[in-house]
Amino acid sequence: MRVGIVCPYSWDIPGGVQTHVRDLAEKLIELGHEVSVLAPGEDDMPGLPPYVVVAGKAAVRIPYNGSVAHLQFGLVAAARVRRWLRDGAFDVVHVHEPAPPSLSLLACMIHDGPLVATFHIATARSRFLSMFDTVLQPFLEKISGRIAVSAAARQVIVEHLGGDAVVIPNGVAVSHFAQARPFDGFPRPADPAGGTIGFVGRYEESRKGMDVLVDAIEALAPSRPNLRLLVAGRGDAEEFVADLPPSVAERIDLLGQVSDEDKQRLLRSVDVYCAPNTGQESFGVILLEAMAAGTAIVASDIEAFRQVLGGGMAGRRFPAGDSAALARTLVEVLDDAALRERLTAAGRTAVAPFDWSVIVGEVLRVYELAIAGAGAPT
Repeated sequence: MRVGIVCPYSWDIPGGVQTHVRDLAEKLIELGHEVSVLAPGEDDMPGLPPYVVVAGKAAVRIPYNGSVAHLQFGLVAAARVRRWLRDGAFDVVHVHEPAPPSLSLLACMIHDGPLVATFHIATARSRFLSMFDTVLQPFLEKISGRIAVSAAARQVIVEHLGGDAVVIPNGVAVSHFAQARPFDGFPRPADPAGGTIGFVGRYEESRKGMDVLVDAIEALAPSRPNLRLLVAGRGDAEEFVADLPPSVAERIDLLGQVSDEDKQRLLRSVDVYCAPNTGQESFGVILLEAMAAGTAIVASDIEAFRQVLGGGMAGRRFPAGDSAALARTLVEVLDDAALRERLTAAGRTAVAPFDWSVIVGEVLRVYELAIAGAGAPT
């Protein structure tokens, strides 16, 4: 099968959608399918996979789903999408996040063949989603296969498109995390006055909850002088550290934007992975990755994380935004080796259905239905 996948966000900026698209494409290629991914980016981008076609640097920065998305739109972008579709002669085109002005929306407008869309957003409060009922409706009606990464994302589709979608969660390459090598010197020996906590994400975004985690670390600092926090993600490091309480700044290691390999190593190096997010998450991919790495999880009690953690069997939860509760929960997990073992064992069981070897089969079934529905041979 010839599959064209459209990633709306800049390929060189790490994010959940980019990772999802990359892992899906590589799994499809592994199974023998021909895959081309179209994404914003420049030809001289280092480490560009051979299956990625770049459509030029993203020119539009818009607030979207509590973040700032780097997108490409306009007449030049439309010409590049049209050329990619013509040259690819795809059996099916799979776009991601077609709501904002992006390559995905342009593909919906231009493509006339079998079309599948995956919706990642879980918030209904978006001016782009509100356009579904007006100018975008004719283009989005062309989508013959709709995928939502979670029940929350599916609800957004139901409310704004008046149709339904199959829920296919994000996948994770379990073996990559399970076999990763920890950083040198980690994991550290058990220490009742310490422990190592991990965080991955854009720590400057309020919805990621870093301020909640900082307050919890500050509360724990006097009684746990050897407590450490490893942070990977984008942000203004100097400004961030300058605003931290001294007792917190001295125990944070900021790794910056890391490679996938180093993210895997980080998750293998910490005693606890903390996800203090406050909301607007459609899924919890990083929790799956932590489970795959065999790391105990402490996460905020939001719907997206609740589903991934199996109601709490695979991780400890605390009320979102409550730094005091987070501090107590971190102590509970850090100080109880048997509890951490139970959580990691439950995590290994919980993550198995999310391995890409399972998820890709569900995606392929949607492709086949979309092709059959369009009257084309599979």
